[in-house]
Amino acid sequence: MHGDQQSHDEVASVHIRVLSEVVGREHELELALATVAAGRDPVLEGPPGTSKTTMLKAITAEWDIPLLFVEGNGDLTPAKLIGHHNPARVLREDYSPENFVPGPLVEAMEEGGFLYVEEFNRAPEDTLNTLLAAMADRAIAIPRVGMITAKQTFRVIASMNPYDAVGTTRLSTSISDRLNRIVVDYQEAAEEERIVILRAGLSDAGAQPLAADAVAVTRATRTHPSVRQGSSVRGAIDCALILKALLALRGVTPQGQRPDEPYAAVVLDAMMVALSGRIRLDEAAETTPERVLREIWEDRFMLEPAAYAGAT
Repeated sequence: MHGDQQSHDEVASVHIRVLSEVVGREHELELALATVAAGRDPVLEGPPGTSKTTMLKAITAEWDIPLLFVEGNGDLTPAKLIGHHNPARVLREDYSPENFVPGPLVEAMEEGGFLYVEEFNRAPEDTLNTLLAAMADRAIAIPRVGMITAKQTFRVIASMNPYDAVGTTRLSTSISDRLNRIVVDYQEAAEEERIVILRAGLSDAGAQPLAADAVAVTRATRTHPSVRQGSSVRGAIDCALILKALLALRGVTPQGQRPDEPYAAVVLDAMMVALSGRIRLDEAAETTPERVLREIWEDRFMLEPAAYAGAT
């Protein structure tokens, strides 16, 4: 990317190439590409594990620009974002531009990269105001250093999780007015299965039922009435990997859809390890992650096979 506005052909060709690295994100990728190519700063709103970082890595790799990652939290001060003077050199040489250590914001501005602020709405207000100045003016003034002017390819990319409001702050109108919102929700089941097959190395046809089971139970955590936030596809990937390893350790083959068969018992163990720490229960729920997962397991291995048998 060599300028603020990109040609239609260039953006379209990048879109095609990046799609080969991202599963099931054609529409969202198109929106993100159009936004950054137009010189705007997007906010990607969606739960964790929905390929937001993967998309940004692929885009910045195509444009050969850096992607600098920052986690938004209460400890992200303006100084950590902008940078600081090297204390040892200050004692020897006093303050000077040469002993300034740039933070991720200044690095992104000077190198023309993307500054990706995850959990943007968890950062303190004064830190968000610092980002606002950089977004609005494409330049910031640093005492004893001078004016830092961003290269044309500099962008601030924010992300927010709409399912988790604990510890977050409401964005001011001035901040929201600078961001272009792109909703990135969970992929479809078939797309998540493709991701799990790829990431867990389940390319053999005999191993692919592991991906189907891992994705099905993981997706069920997102709709369970006692769960405030379910697991992302990362939980399904780990569930499939642990399931694959447990089957090998126990000498069990991936077949059998009844709860009294060895395969089903191995699935339950893999679920407990991979998913129990990833789900967030509703505050009013009088249950435990283990009970919720067992209910989901029973639905998968008791109710679903029974319904299928009844249909035939």
